[in-house]
Amino acid sequence: MRIDRLFKLGLPTLSFEFFPPKSETGFTQLYQTIDELHPLSPSYVSVTYGAGGSTRQKTVDLVERIQNELAIRSMAHLTCVGHTADEIGSILDTLWNSGIRNVLALRGDPPAGQSQFTATEGGFANSSELVRYTRARHDFCIGVAGYPEGHPQCLNRTRDLEHLAQKVDNGGNFIITQLFFDNADFYRFRDTARSMGIKVPIVAGLMPILNVAQTKRFVSMCGAKIPQALLTRLEGLEANPEAVYAAGIEYAIRQCEDLLANDVDGIHFYTLNKSKATVDICRALDIPHAA
Repeated sequence: MRIDRLFKLGLPTLSFEFFPPKSETGFTQLYQTIDELHPLSPSYVSVTYGAGGSTRQKTVDLVERIQNELAIRSMAHLTCVGHTADEIGSILDTLWNSGIRNVLALRGDPPAGQSQFTATEGGFANSSELVRYTRARHDFCIGVAGYPEGHPQCLNRTRDLEHLAQKVDNGGNFIITQLFFDNADFYRFRDTARSMGIKVPIVAGLMPILNVAQTKRFVSMCGAKIPQALLTRLEGLEANPEAVYAAGIEYAIRQCEDLLANDVDGIHFYTLNKSKATVDICRALDIPHAA
């Protein structure tokens, strides 16, 4: 059930990200989304971890259920925020004992109301430390995050890639990127990473555009950008939600086609717990992928 073994099959991976809902209604809708995505035979799915560890138990429960009851290879997100090393060790033990073999190790965003990350006493200051600890705890397959346009809090892209190299050296098995809309940013990131000796697979993170305001909000939080031509087109369609959806799907399909033509190791969709857009894109592409 390890994700890193999939990259040896000679096909790109196809994966989806979900987040733990806040209500029972949300969970019902999420399981419907998973049912609709299941026929696409994803290589794996991942489950996020709320700011400050706010969804800790929900993340663990959800990733266990997806893998053990729904038979979909699953990866649990894990962050440094709000936890001591012992607490993180307990989470890792629980995941391991439940048959989960894949973890995405992240520093994590500060809790609500805080603008700067502060390491918990007895915890970890960054994701590199978390990766090293996870590697020593159990033989997990460890994913780490990459930022094609640079982490919003990093001084420059070279330093950002130095941090990425350290995460890989500490035990990271593969990289999933932050969302991006310009493939040139991804190729530049990938080429520079390779030139710096980072050889692990690099999976492209994509988020289909479904709503202009929502997309702008996400972009502003993660430090990505929307190409001017795409932004102008979307703003011209903003009053027509169906036209925005169609334009977003069309753009994502073209992005995927180009990435696949340029030997991307995998495509990871940030689904926002919705299925229609991802289903429409994947069916249009009919991506041969590792499963």
